[in-house]
Amino acid sequence: MQTPVEIDFQGMEPVDFVRDEAIEHVQKLEKRYGRITACRVAVKKPSGHHQTGGLYEINVWLSLPEGREVAVVKTPQLDERHSHLIFALGDAFKRAERRLQDHVRKLQRQVKIHEEAPVGTVTQLSPDAEFGFLTTADGREIYFHRNSVLHGQYSRLKVGSRVSFAEEMGDKGPQASSVRPLGRHGMRL
Repeated sequence: MQTPVEIDFQGMEPVDFVRDEAIEHVQKLEKRYGRITACRVAVKKPSGHHQTGGLYEINVWLSLPEGREVAVVKTPQLDERHSHLIFALGDAFKRAERRLQDHVRKLQRQVKIHEEAPVGTVTQLSPDAEFGFLTTADGREIYFHRNSVLHGQYSRLKVGSRVSFAEEMGDKGPQASSVRPLGRHGMRL
């Protein structure tokens, strides 16, 4: 690390074992995830408030190369275990480790990016209420069966209804499955 760990004790006297624990946590993170350029830890004494009284608040800011940062600035509310300083410190660093791990995954492009389901418009419904057709954003017409409409919501569909769907190849060409009616503004219900 380029700079020593900064520890800010708020409303309390500095505690050596907390400083030692924080330095040890940072060294473990640096060993596992690479270079950390700076670390700042704020240890706030428990307040006398009725709702959160007796709980330590620990905030951790990690500075990484190229101006990146990982921060843990919110202590879980009403977790009695945070009345113990060492537990609160360890928990804050566990959360910092998870955030750092997520950050590293994003940098290495290991995070799965889920594609949104395509959206279409119902253009035809059969008179016997057994099937219909929808038009995709690129103008293709796709068949769907009433059993493909999720949660039995086929009866909610009208010509002009917006739906999301999954496209698959059927016996006679593309067909829609997992058809889900969308709300008024194209939002998923």
